Parts: sequence; C-alpha cells; structure tokens
Amino acid sequence: MKHILMLVGAILALAFPGPANADPADIDAAARGVVRVVIIGTDGKEVYPVSHGSGFAVSPTQIVTNAHVVREAMLDDTLRIGIVPPEGEDAAYGRAVAVSPRNDLALIEITEGRLRLPPLTIAGGVVDELHDVSAVGYPMNVDQAQGLDIGDIFRAQPPVKSRGFISGSRPSRQFDTLLHTAPLARGNSGGPLLDNCGRVLGVNSFGATSDGTDAEFYFAVSTRELIPFLRANGIEARINALPCRSLAELDEAERAMMDAQRAEAAGLVAAREMAQREKLDRAQLEAQLAVQSQRENFMAAAMIALLVALGSGYFALQQRRAGGLRKRVASFAVIAVVGGLGTILLWVTRPGLEEIDERVRLAMDEGTPDPADPPSQASEGTMLCTFVPERSRVTGARMDDVEFEWAADGCVNGRTQYGFADGEWRRVLVAEDEDAVAVNSYDPLSRTFRSDRYPLSRKAMEMVRAVRAEYTPPQCGITNAARDLGEQQGAILSLLPAQPNERLVYSCAPKARVRASQHE
Repeated sequence: MKHILMLVGAILALAFPGPANADPADIDAAARGVVRVVIIGTDGKEVYPVSHGSGFAVSPTQIVTNAHVVREAMLDDTLRIGIVPPEGEDAAYGRAVAVSPRNDLALIEITEGRLRLPPLTIAGGVVDELHDVSAVGYPMNVDQAQGLDIGDIFRAQPPVKSRGFISGSRPSRQFDTLLHTAPLARGNSGGPLLDNCGRVLGVNSFGATSDGTDAEFYFAVSTRELIPFLRANGIEARINALPCRSLAELDEAERAMMDAQRAEAAGLVAAREMAQREKLDRAQLEAQLAVQSQRENFMAAAMIALLVALGSGYFALQQRRAGGLRKRVASFAVIAVVGGLGTILLWVTRPGLEEIDERVRLAMDEGTPDPADPPSQASEGTMLCTFVPERSRVTGARMDDVEFEWAADGCVNGRTQYGFADGEWRRVLVAEDEDAVAVNSYDPLSRTFRSDRYPLSRKAMEMVRAVRAEYTPPQCGITNAARDLGEQQGAILSLLPAQPNERLVYSCAPKARVRASQHE
C-alpha cells in the first residue's frame, strides 16, 4: 500500500505542478530573439535615429512590434526601419508588411541583411492573475543613464529585463490587453511580455499615467489579439499551451516516481520470494510423498518377487525329491531364478532419498528461463515513441511523435551511431541554422527517448561548433564505435550549461505491437 501511495503522489506531482519561478536561462534564451527597432533618417551624408522601440522574432526573418513604433516610417517614405539584434555584428533593414493601428500591432520583414533570429514561442494557455512576468526591450532611460550616444544605438546590445506580475486581463483602447507591473519606459514598446518559461504572453504597448504617488501599471497587447494578427498574415507561430514547469520540479517528480517504482519493485520481489518459498515447500512435500510411495511400491513388489522365488524353489526341491518329472522341476526352478533376479532388480532400482531433491529441483526450474539463454532482444527493432507531456518541459520545440529503428549496438535507422558513456546512449546534435544544441538519449531497458535542448549565445555556439568540427562520428558497425563517439561527444557536453532549457520525454514501444493494439 505504501508504494502505491508513493506512485500516486508522484503522478499528482507531475500532473499538477506548483507555480514555477522564472528561469533566467529561459528569459535569456528568449531575449536572443528580441531586437531594437530603429526608425532611421538621413540628411544625405549620414544616417541618424529618429526614434526607436523594441520587437521580437516570430520567424527567422519576421518581427512583431507596435504599430506606433513604425508610424513615422509609414508616414514618411524617406525614413527606413533598422533592425539591431542583441548580439553579433549583423544589423539589417526591414519593411512593415502589415500594420494594425486598431490593436497596435505591426509586422516587419527583414529585406536587407543576412540576419536570422531565433523565433519566440507564444504561450497558448490561460494567464492567471499574479502570474510572474518579465518585460524585455530597449528602454531609452537606460540608454541615457549609460551615456550611450547616437552611434551606440546601432550597435548590438543585450535587451533590458524587468520583473513584475499580471494584474488582470481587460479590454483597453478597443482591444484586449494584459495589465501588469513589469516596469516599462519609452523604447520598450513592441517588446515581449514573457512568462516564466520565456514564452510570449503579450506585446508591451503603453503605461498608465501616474502623478508619482500612484502605483504604476502597464499594458501589453494580449495573445488574443496577437495570434489572429499573425495568422491573418500567413504566419504559423510556435504556440505552446503546456504548463510552465521548472526542471527542478520535473526532477523531483521523476525522483518520486523512481522511488515509487523501486518500492513497487521491492514489493514484487518480496511477493515473488514468498511465492517461491511456498512453491518450494509444496514441491518438497509432493516429492517426498511421491518418492516414498514409489519406494514402498518397489519394496512391496520385491517382497512379492522374493516370495515367488522362495515358493518356486521349494516346490522345485520337493518335486525333485519325490522323483517328479524333470520338466516340471525345471519349470519351478526357472520361476525361482526369475523371482530371485526380480527381487534383486526391484530392490536395487527402488527410488533413493536423493530423488526427492532432484524432483524438487525440476519442479522449481519449471517455467524459469535458463540463465545460459541469450537475453531478450525485445528492445530492438522499430520503435514508435509518444510524447509524455507530464514528464517534459517545453518552451518552443515541436512535440511530434518519434519513430526510429534501434539496434543493440546503438545504431539508429541503420546509419546514425549513438555514443555510449556513463551508462547512457546519447547523440549530440549541433544545429547549423540556429544557436542551439540538442542531446538525444535512449534507454533500451525502459524504452524512454529523451531530447534535451540547450539554446546558447552566439559566442558559446561558436565554441561548440569549433569542437564539433574536430571529430567525425564513426559509422555504424565499426568496432568500438559507441565508445569512441561517447568520448568525442564529452568535449561538447562539457561546454553546455548544467541544465537544458527544454526536455522532451517520449515513451517508446515496438511499432508492430502499437499497430496490433490499435486494431484490437
């Protein structure tokens, strides 16, 4: 009963997590897709900023901001829209492809430059009041406090982050907004309002007026306005409605589940041992009764054979003394000899007491696999892996089911070798088109596939790519391929943060079995 209660508690901890604190790594990862939107003028000799706001990527080349941020550029065709990323040397120009003054939203597409940005994920769930939030953007008062000049605005700089909480959801200025307390200033307009997992809850737009004595509140255009705006302009943004869980919560729930499973396994072992003891006692009793019965039967038969031998011998002797026919004497003599030999044979072949132990061993071995037999290879073959949301932490990755063919030597789909180190099968994937590293792992015993994702800064990715370029993963079938790749990947793993930003967990089963269950 105890281990059942532990298992129930672990499941409840996974299904109903407590409130998660903002993860700085998630906010930092989202901030890499937040840009400074600069309205640029020119006097024929040099360019200069007219105004600036913030924006965030919804695709590698498309940015959302406020309509009022790009208003001047829409009214004056001599002004241009500049996009300054948070890191690197690449800046770009863009044009407003959609502007919606009604709900203060605008969509900018990069038209000049090779800038590719990591898209942010939009939160698809219901926003609770007093929910912790972070505002990310480029407030002008911070630029002024740092003494930044005009040229500094065109250089890549990390955005400013501020913390607050949701105060409510209400319509304002004829569109749906979120009221929050994360401090904003001029220049924050168009930047994202993020939840604890770095997902977009809204687009920061304006603040409530204050005479200096009232509490300050700010408004963000809600996702009820943002998502339809994006879809109307042909953008299928990444939307994630899963609960925001911290990895610490997941790890704690996983430990509780493992403890419950170990307790359940211990209970099963104890029950199995008790069943084995009962089976042994029953086998010993049955063997003892059976052997004793056979011994008694053999001994009784030997006694009968002995009596027949003695009787036949006696009659043969009497017939010979009485001068009986030689043929009759010979017959009784033969019967006597056969009876004597039968007596000896029955006595010698009667079951011994050691037969009891042999019968007990055979009874206990019945139904038990031979340890010399090869282990089951049920974990090999084509696996169909289903996403397990209650064991995962997702901020933006796709959650499609995964299918692959697994071999005992760690070869996937007959061509991709997994490395083996520290008791785990892993494959480290270094993306070329985004600043992220994925570590995929598979446990054949539990049939669990896991993908941990690490969004990194541009500088960190340069280091990882340099290490990755130093080795070529061995092909499947080569001697010690798994061990060698495990050692090679260790150099990349040492450069990654202690915890990933995302963890996708899948439960796998043989594809043939899944299909069979679907047709039942």
